[in-house]
Amino acid sequence: MIFAKKSKSFCVEFGEQTSLLARTVQTDDWCVVEELKEFQAKAPAGLAEWLKTSDGKGATGYAHSICGVYPVKRIVRRQALDLKRVKEPTYFNEIYTQQFRIDADKYAIKTLNFDGTDYDAIKAAQKEVIFCALPTDEINSTQDRLLGQGIYPERLELGTLATLGGLVNYLNFKQSKASVLLLEMGEEVTQSYIVSADGVDISRAIPFGVASMIPVVQKELGLKDQESAMKLFYSNTFDFTSMGGTLVKKLLKELQSLIGFYEVQTGQSIGQVFCTQLPMNLGWLATTMAGALGVPQLKIEMLPWLESLHIKLRDGLTLAPPDERWFGLFSLIASYDNAVLHEKK
Repeated sequence: MIFAKKSKSFCVEFGEQTSLLARTVQTDDWCVVEELKEFQAKAPAGLAEWLKTSDGKGATGYAHSICGVYPVKRIVRRQALDLKRVKEPTYFNEIYTQQFRIDADKYAIKTLNFDGTDYDAIKAAQKEVIFCALPTDEINSTQDRLLGQGIYPERLELGTLATLGGLVNYLNFKQSKASVLLLEMGEEVTQSYIVSADGVDISRAIPFGVASMIPVVQKELGLKDQESAMKLFYSNTFDFTSMGGTLVKKLLKELQSLIGFYEVQTGQSIGQVFCTQLPMNLGWLATTMAGALGVPQLKIEMLPWLESLHIKLRDGLTLAPPDERWFGLFSLIASYDNAVLHEKK
């Protein structure tokens, strides 16, 4: 009898508020998730201590991991190109400085086609691309921080890209023609994307995040300072749903402008909204955003989708609800090439 070869590894999604981890076993046919854990991103010692006693580390003592990160200064933008200029040596630098307002020498930058493949400036047949960028110093500091926590990043990538790829794959899996508004809600910035089964249609960084709601909480509740408002907001001891519309007012105005532009350009409406990167105690914000925008939340049918990607949970393992919170982590684990190969067998 020949047994399938097994390979153990970890996958970790490092958000601004929460870190999600999966311990997996890879066989020839399936990726089996053996354990799921959640840690507070601002208390990294918890993750480090757990890893010290966890099964699956290599001989080096480090947990070899696929790591997805969400730096505040990340850039994932759809951008139109002037095909007459793409071969000019200074053209792309002009885009970086004038459109993105960054110093290209201080960023790691990648240009992609909509299917995730590398853009070929020599062929220059595609009028629009996706630019992905991350400050070089953040890459270095992130790698150092991961090593300090006992994690060896075999692959370090922007979690946003994994989530976008996962969402496009999911919409194709469901044969959905609806456009989805994806919101990655950070403390200072909300990254917004309109996504369809064909790819990313629009992307925009909005300078209002969760932190912009704290002064509103202070004013509405008559609290003495913002520190008190912040503690109450994150404490999960007060029901903020009744004032939800007031809290998201600034963000809502920007999103309505984005959606209006999309509808004028395409003649299509937003079918659903999908909020990610929210800790469990702020999950109500997803419901609030959907209600304020007048569109339903996207509800992921997680297990059937994972099965289509040859990923499964070990017997007895369940997801802490809502399932949508784990979407980015599983998008990091997923190998779409492998799924295609299995379909062809």
